[in-house]
Amino acid sequence: MEAEHPLVREVFPELVTELVALLEEEGERDLAVCAWDLRLVAECGCGDDFCQSFHTEPHPQDQPYGPGHRCVPLAPAKGMLNLDVVNGRIMYVEVIYRPPLHDRRRDAER
Repeated sequence: MEAEHPLVREVFPELVTELVALLEEEGERDLAVCAWDLRLVAECGCGDDFCQSFHTEPHPQDQPYGPGHRCVPLAPAKGMLNLDVVNGRIMYVEVIYRPPLHDRRRDAER
């Protein structure tokens, strides 16, 4: 099933490079390693023009993450980046108020 979802580093390589660096700066070494292998499971779907967030693991809509959840706020140069992490796994990447992400899949279509 994972093979059906592209690696985030292949779709948004600049974002993954930034995530890894910011996580390292925050002392989140284990999450920095995990960030390299994230899969793009689904876009947020909220429809807000300032949101480019996405799910990296399946999760039922409108359901709390439950025990083991923590939010990891990062400090990017522009906008906001926050991670929802459950038991050491990055479940969701919140990308807010940032320049548009460059989707490398569109380059391949040309």
